[in-house]
Amino acid sequence: MPNTLIPAEERLILALDVPHPDAARSLVETLGDSVRFYKIGLELCMAGGYFELLDWLLERNKKVFVDLKFFDVPETVKSAVRALSGRGASFATVHGNQAIMEAAGAVKGDLKILAVTVLTSLDRGDLDDLGFACDVGALVLSRARRALAAGCDGVVSSGLEAAALKRECGDRLLVVTPGIRPVENRPADDQKRTVDVAQAIANGADYLVIGRPIRQAPDPQAAAWQVQEQIRRALQA
Repeated sequence: MPNTLIPAEERLILALDVPHPDAARSLVETLGDSVRFYKIGLELCMAGGYFELLDWLLERNKKVFVDLKFFDVPETVKSAVRALSGRGASFATVHGNQAIMEAAGAVKGDLKILAVTVLTSLDRGDLDDLGFACDVGALVLSRARRALAAGCDGVVSSGLEAAALKRECGDRLLVVTPGIRPVENRPADDQKRTVDVAQAIANGADYLVIGRPIRQAPDPQAAAWQVQEQIRRALQA
């Protein structure tokens, strides 16, 4: 089961994967109170004004997930996380080996560090290409154990592995789940290991990261409220 201490309305994290901070601000204003938590990633980082956007979100009482997947030599990651730790973000991602995760965990302060396990855009064939002989579930659990030992606060994982993660780690690790799709994927969708809202919550996911199904909806605010209602129902089931 997901952590009962997390407010239901904060479990939806909207992925602000848009090309410019102005587009991000416009979407946030459109969504209004339907979304409390936002993820800002690489696309916005490359557009300029990243930290100005972060501050703008915080000024509006939004929570922020910095999704830059820090992956570099440990000292560089440590310096980056130390610099970020005082900026007011709630979550940040690291994507590396044990030494990288430990470096991030050592200087995180109030920032919660999430270790990326296996990207939801990867399937068994992709792992074969990367040289991983184990199956996806085994790799995710191995990464989660290492993350916990390294001082990370949570993992980013498909909802397909959330139940196994909760059985293994309980509430010692947050489970943040991207790749949420309310309907079957379109052929052009790059997410391969997906679940819907109800399944993700039932499997124990603590937070759901959703982007395109809300951003591309005819009425994004209505779509966000619909997801919030689905989360509430799933938590009560």
